[in-house]
Amino acid sequence: MATFFGEVVVAPSRAGVDDEESAEETPEDREIRRELEKKSAAPPPFASFPREIDVLWTLKSGASTESPADQPFVCSKFIVAIGHNAAAFLSSFILDSVCWEVVGVVKLWNEWCRTSNTTNVLPTDSFCLFYRLISDPTVLLCQCSCYVAEDQQFQWLEKVFGCMQKEGLQVTILSTCPVADYKTQESTLTLPSPFLKALKTKEFKEQVCCPLLEQPNIVRDLPAA
Repeated sequence: MATFFGEVVVAPSRAGVDDEESAEETPEDREIRRELEKKSAAPPPFASFPREIDVLWTLKSGASTESPADQPFVCSKFIVAIGHNAAAFLSSFILDSVCWEVVGVVKLWNEWCRTSNTTNVLPTDSFCLFYRLISDPTVLLCQCSCYVAEDQQFQWLEKVFGCMQKEGLQVTILSTCPVADYKTQESTLTLPSPFLKALKTKEFKEQVCCPLLEQPNIVRDLPAA
């Protein structure tokens, strides 16, 4: 019986052995007990294999490196398209020219995605690529159509933004969600599809190109991070 709330007690069971029987431990029993103690003390298999994210840049000589330089590079505008629809939008309306060059790639693996270390990918593959505007190298784009798990999102942000100077950096995130998830008092059948809503921080002083997202709608996953 517990003496205070939250105390862990062991319920009595008649399935075990009596005290007299438990005292008679054979060498085989001792060996089994030692093996069980070793397994209980060992960490789980996945503890030694964190799901690392590798960001490879080719900003300098064309060779892939984990860091573009010893110092963070200057970036004035960074546009990130997350999800297949947003990545396809960049491909159709922005990247469909020779004005951009691939300067980086993200390697990661999880339950839903396994990317390779090559930047020569097919449009149907899951990938995460970085592009630089040739006429203005401070403008970067990111196409991220691969799934980034919850335990990898902070690592993704830390490694990607850790290579950039934060001062004067403007970040734009493009993402999509189903109309059925949009919360409004109006009928979703009367809404134009697709439609565009925006969220912004207080530091963003420019004119927003579309109406702001109303409460209680929220953004999830990597765009929220």
